[in-house]
Amino acid sequence: MSDDRSTGTGNWARVQRAAYCDTVAALGPDQPTLCAGWTTRDLTAHLIVRERRLDAAPGILLRPLAGHTAAVQASVARRPFDDLVAQVRNPPLWTLAAIGPLDRMINTVEFFVHTEDVRRAQAQWEPRPLAPGLAAALWTRMRSQGRFALRRFPARVLLDSPGYGQAPAGTGAPGTAEVRISGDPGELALFLTGRQDAAQVDVSGPEELVARLRGARLGL
Repeated sequence: MSDDRSTGTGNWARVQRAAYCDTVAALGPDQPTLCAGWTTRDLTAHLIVRERRLDAAPGILLRPLAGHTAAVQASVARRPFDDLVAQVRNPPLWTLAAIGPLDRMINTVEFFVHTEDVRRAQAQWEPRPLAPGLAAALWTRMRSQGRFALRRFPARVLLDSPGYGQAPAGTGAPGTAEVRISGDPGELALFLTGRQDAAQVDVSGPEELVARLRGARLGL
């Protein structure tokens, strides 16, 4: 599995894209992922649709269009797996991945999380040490993404990443009950994208709010 500590580049989206491709290439097309019902083949096809199929990508977020997206993804998934991995590894120049700042903004978290979707679904996995630059990049994204993910959560939430900082989220008024989510930036990224059960974080606060947060649909 990829270890990011030795990488000096600042384009963590590219680093995480390579980490995803290396991981699924080593495991093969039929391994489980944390994305319910999806194998590594399905998840890789999803990434291709997201990036290359402008006719189908909107259905990833818009439910009325989801049927078309699912059909396109199923068709893409039938291609040879090596070809799918190669397409993810080498995005076309007309995508946002070719524009450095936009690539970092939209793909760093995407590929980090999906790499963990694969790694943490395997029988034996261990947390991968992250380069400080990657952790800092993830924390920067989580400060804003946390507010979006928790925009409907009816209480104050404090994101706490030791060594990186704290950020408020949730909708509770000052002085009301608060839930604190503490962990490394990568673990917070997993939690805030709906992988609460897989994220190694500490959640503290009123028991009812903690349970509600752990079961909430986040990032939608």
